[in-house]
Amino acid sequence: MTTRPSPGDLLTIDGRASVQFAGGRALTFRVVSVSDQPTYHGWIWLTGYVLNRRGQATAKREVYVQLAGLHPATSTPAPRRSRATRPYASRNDQSDGRAARDRSGLHARADAR
Repeated sequence: MTTRPSPGDLLTIDGRASVQFAGGRALTFRVVSVSDQPTYHGWIWLTGYVLNRRGQATAKREVYVQLAGLHPATSTPAPRRSRATRPYASRNDQSDGRAARDRSGLHARADAR
């Protein structure tokens, strides 16, 4: 990469960007900000989020990398929305729960006693 990354860019940070990310330590990184702090020629400070395979942010990091070693990441899947833990209540269940008891037969058994 020859241009400075911008916030929102998705990058692969691996051993080409810095030896600390070589091998199995490569990151998929979503850039949040790019520092204007002076550095050695060709190096840059980036702040952003490390993404897992699902595209979910797992950690916020600040990394010091070589600009020439940065590469656009292949697209990651969009984060999944979490599923509801229980189904939505029906209109009749939104007050005192009487409709749910009626459907379960508990109310009918109580009257039978």
